[in-house]
Amino acid sequence: MDARRKEWNQQQQTLRQSLTCLDDPPKAIEYFLNQHAMLHAAGMSGMGLWSFEDEILDGLTSQQMRSIPGSLDHSLAWVLWHMTRIEDATMNLLVAGSPQVLLRENWLERMEIAVRDTGNAMEPAGVADLSAAINVPALRAYRMSVGRQTRAIVMRLQAQELKQKVDPARLGQMTEQGAVRAEASGLLDYWGGLTIAGLLLMPPTRHAFVHWNEALRIKQKIG
Repeated sequence: MDARRKEWNQQQQTLRQSLTCLDDPPKAIEYFLNQHAMLHAAGMSGMGLWSFEDEILDGLTSQQMRSIPGSLDHSLAWVLWHMTRIEDATMNLLVAGSPQVLLRENWLERMEIAVRDTGNAMEPAGVADLSAAINVPALRAYRMSVGRQTRAIVMRLQAQELKQKVDPARLGQMTEQGAVRAEASGLLDYWGGLTIAGLLLMPPTRHAFVHWNEALRIKQKIG
């Protein structure tokens, strides 16, 4: 695991440089797709790469996924939901200007929850309630669907689009659709300052990697 994490970090630097310089956009997209695949279940991409998600979650029970260790703030279920909601909202609303997978495929009902925001600024009671209520198999299926949609979006991107800033009108949709709660509105300012290339770096790659490291710590606590 440690060797794989180190390798991923090294590849992230290559991706960052490629998306910053954009000398070879197709190569940058290729780097992104490789990094992205390793942050989802192996079955999502079918690329045959090592999967951070499978390494941590496969074999765990729903009870283990819902558990919040006393010294930590989140459950594995919450972490998985949070990183997936961030990816769904940013890639669909901000990058593609398309409906979120959450709403288009009726995942709220399938996951048996009502919460639709990303979870940023969520209170501990909210984290506990979500962890207890969410349908874990449906959550993993939702994540797989989001991952596949992200890849379809990114593979359609043109070189000039990667250099563009996020459309302010699309930021407004985040609030209108309840993807970002008022207490976390600073996220919109952050995303609004990024190019599309910058968005590919943080939510679907670096952000997910940070939370998989958190998930590893949670797993070590729950045994």
